[in-house]
Amino acid sequence: MADDKQSPVLERTYTISLGPLYYGRRSNRAARAARRLRLIVKRHTKADRVVITNDVNNYLWSRGIEKPPRRIRILVRVFEEGEEEEKEKVAVVFLAK
Repeated sequence: MADDKQSPVLERTYTISLGPLYYGRRSNRAARAARRLRLIVKRHTKADRVVITNDVNNYLWSRGIEKPPRRIRILVRVFEEGEEEEKEKVAVVFLAK
């Protein structure tokens, strides 16, 4: 994962609506919320890999598997890792304050 010494290439705050998840089955909404979050971050940052921190995951699962929060505010930092020829973009998702 990204080192603390490395400065991010991109840093943005997003508010993501998870309300459409409530139209589906109740049984696995929190897991679908995590997948949706990963997909949205990957789409907006064009990252090769998305890392969701424990704080974000705990927030998604805080009310159980059937009732995740309707929206989540996140901070996304994108880092570049690897050698010059083989750079990989890694997006790290934090809970916004």
